[in-house]
Order: sequence, then C-alpha cells, then structure tokens
Amino acid sequence: MKTYQIKKYSKAVIFSMVLGGILVSCNSFIDDLEPIAQDSDNYFNSEEDYDKALIGAYDMLQSTYLNILSIVGASDDIVLGGDPFTYDQPTLQRIDKMLHTPADNNQLRDIWRFMYAAMGRTNYILEYKDKTDFDGKDEVVAQAYFLRAYFAFELVKFFGDIPLSVEERGGVLRIKNKRIRIGEQYDVDRVGSIEQVYALIEEDLKEAILLGLPQFTTVRAEKYKITKTAAHALLGKVYLYHAKFDASKFTAASTELNAVINSGFYSLAPLETLFQKSGENGLGSVFEVQYTSVEGAGWNCIQCSEGNYLPQNNAPRDYTGPVYKFGWGFSLPTQQLYDAYSNGDQRRGITILEPKLTDYSQSRENTGYFSKKYLPTQENEDTRTGSDPLNYDNNYRSIRYADVLLMAAEAAAQGGGASAISYLNQVRSRAFGNNSHDYPYNGESDLIAAIANERRLELAGEGHRFFDLVRTGKAKLAFDAYNATRPDKTSETEIKFVVNKNEVFPIPLVELELANAVSTWGQNQGY
Repeated sequence: MKTYQIKKYSKAVIFSMVLGGILVSCNSFIDDLEPIAQDSDNYFNSEEDYDKALIGAYDMLQSTYLNILSIVGASDDIVLGGDPFTYDQPTLQRIDKMLHTPADNNQLRDIWRFMYAAMGRTNYILEYKDKTDFDGKDEVVAQAYFLRAYFAFELVKFFGDIPLSVEERGGVLRIKNKRIRIGEQYDVDRVGSIEQVYALIEEDLKEAILLGLPQFTTVRAEKYKITKTAAHALLGKVYLYHAKFDASKFTAASTELNAVINSGFYSLAPLETLFQKSGENGLGSVFEVQYTSVEGAGWNCIQCSEGNYLPQNNAPRDYTGPVYKFGWGFSLPTQQLYDAYSNGDQRRGITILEPKLTDYSQSRENTGYFSKKYLPTQENEDTRTGSDPLNYDNNYRSIRYADVLLMAAEAAAQGGGASAISYLNQVRSRAFGNNSHDYPYNGESDLIAAIANERRLELAGEGHRFFDLVRTGKAKLAFDAYNATRPDKTSETEIKFVVNKNEVFPIPLVELELANAVSTWGQNQGY
C-alpha cells in the first residue's frame, strides 16, 4: 500500500504521490495512466480523502511549464536560443525549426507522460466519485472534470487524435471515469479524430459547469481553485478550436465566453503590474497555474519542487542589469515581433526586454531581445529555496481576461455578432492608454485578421501563437513570411514547417513501443 505525503504551502496545498516512481519507470504508459495511490478499497471513505486526491490532480498543473516552454518556441515570434556554442536543449531547438522527430524524448515525451499521469489522477477521483457522500462533493467532482478536460486539451493540441478510453453515457460518447489497469493499455486506441477529442473535452467541461463550480467571488481565500467562469472560458476556447472542423461551434464559443464577460467579475488589469507578483490572481486572470518556491529543486526531478522552471530559461545569459536575475537565454523575441508593435503600444515594453549589449552574453541566434513576461527577479530569488534556479514562483496566467475578450471577438466576428469590434477595442484601448487606435485603424478593414493580429500582440510569449496559427490554417503563411523577412536567414535558421505534418507533434516513439501500439495507433502523419 502506498502512502501520501501532504505539504502545506503558501499558494496551495501540494499533494505528492511518489511522483518519481511515475517519472522514471520504463513502463511509463501504464504508470502514467494508473496513478500510484492507496488501495482504493481503503480509500475515498471521507471528504479528506477526496480532497487529498483532488490536490494530487491540481499538482500536475505545475508540470505544464514544459508545455509553455516548448510551444512558445514553436511559433514564428520566438527563437529558442540557449548556449551559442552547443545545442544544449536539442529537442527544444529542433522544435524551434520544426525539425523534431519521434525520437525526441526530452520535453515532448515529458509532456505526453505528465499529461497522461495527470489524467490518471483525475480518473482516480471520478472512478470512485459515488463511493462516499458528503456536503460539497459535487464541487470536488466538478473540479476533477475540469482538470481532466484541461489535461486532455493540452494533449490534443500537441499530438492531435490521442488515445483515450471512452464509453457511451446518457447517449453521448464520454471519456471513461476509470483508471487504466496494467494490461488494459493494449486495448486503448485513438479516439478517431481531433474533432472527436474536442467533443469529449466539451462534455467534461459541461459536466463540470452543471455540477456546480464555485463562483469567482467566493474563492479568493483559495486563489488556486477552479471557478465556474474558468470552466466557461476553457469551454469557449475548446469550441473555438473545434470550429476549425464545424463552424457552428463559433456560436457555442460566443455563448460560453460571453458568460465570462457578462459575469462582471473581471477587468483588464493595468499592464505595468499584469506579470508582476502583485498582479497574480487578479481581476485580469480567469485561471492561473500556481507555483511556489519554498522547496528546493534538483536536476533529477525538476518538477518535484512545485516551482516554475520557465523564468530561468527566459532570462538573459550572464545578465548583470537591473531588476532581473541571469538565466539561460532561451525564448528570444524576433525582430519581426518587435516591429509588429506600433509606436505607443505599451505592450512592447511589457512583452520584450531590451537589455544593453554590455549587460549579458549573447545566446545562439541572438536577437537582442528577451521574453519579459516570465523572468526571475530579485524578489523571486530572495524567497526561493535551494541552489539550483529551477523553482521560481511566477504563476502562469493560463486564461487571461484579455484572451477571453479576443476569443469572444473572434467568435462574434465569425458568426456575425455585433460585439466583436467592442471587445477588440477594449484590449486596444488599454494597450495605447486611449481610444485613438481603435479599430478600424491604418486602413485595416479585415476584422478577423485584425483580431488575429491583436492576439499575437497581446499574448506574445505566452504559448498561444503557434496553436492559433494552426487552428486558423495560417501557420504555413506565417512561417514563410518569417523566413522571407529574416535578414540573417540561413539553412540553419530557417523554419521548415511542412503542411499536413507540423500542425501536430509526433507521438514519442518510445511511448508507442511501450504501449505495443506502433501498428495500432500509428505515428502522426509525416513523422
């Protein structure tokens, strides 16, 4: 029988389920889907048992810094630099150029394993959701449904049509509320299409909303908690992705996103504090992934600390300038992104750090710019435990209110709604400090293109750009434009995006082999 170790931290209660056993086992597909936990016959007998299991599922959110680190560099706006003399993060640097392969077993395999491990933890709760009754159980179960949807959405964005165990419930195809036991993994197959995976995720989110998540205003003492408006926002986002295959989903997306906007809970927070500590869990955030730095991290298990590894990757190498700490010089904004901001757009200074050349050592493909939204500061360092800089406490703003407004604008514009321009201009007026740059501007007459451009500028460096390009069918066009306008273009710096291949990433070959699924699942097209 396994035991639980419960730890109380400042941002959330962290729940450790012998995570190292999940991460290093050679039978990873089995272990990731069947979480290591107490014997279920002797568990889920009290509210406390359900709470502990739920916190274990929340804990896996913290591993998603790897998702952001990987996908930021996949876009046309960020170069993944690093050591100028060696390829110190070869998988990331191959992703940057769209040269990754099924044999890349670092970050891509970790994303696959961690997200399936996370789904396993939610399935553990949902499998035994009816075992014991107590006041507030529906809220616990609702959060488990949201988290399962969140992790599944991460998987489908990266890997496309993913393997899931499904069943029909109430006349609708649903993800099974059941962990996969050893031996059962060979019976799990891909769902059938990306569109069908979106439909499964939507059902989980609708169930979460129906069961009754807490409202935003009731959970400020527990800022990590999922709210009803967060579920509406994520469901609206999934519908927006689903609309690539079914245009009627634009209307469904509008309904969900307007529920967030009309709640009155949120506002566009001041830009100058948006990504500072004081701006965390504020009125500009609908959902954040919480991080803490009170436990030291080690290279053998970076994610075990519950800290954020992203800031260290973003900071300039050997940096000696003010405010920020030095880092490893990945995540370099391009000149094209810098030039995309108009004069007077305050977001350029929020998004891009432009240090003096004498204040840092150059990275590979140095652009002179660094992603500024998630950087380690002296304040972070003063409260961080441990010698290795792997556990900063910068929260990740997973769903911002500005993102909701722009998604709602897109859904409205695609469906002929009248609110699209209003939503777009709310974001633009904050960026410029007044309404002098409201749409239409500079002769721009294509509203949908203007909204897409606004998403690029508002959300740069946050992990949305690549997926936006893919879901709107604009990826090839954007990468070709990048290659054509890069002044120092060579065969090594060119992004080699291939249509009908690079829209998704390969399933790690070792995972196919461990699941005995090389022939049954098959590899993603082109890999």
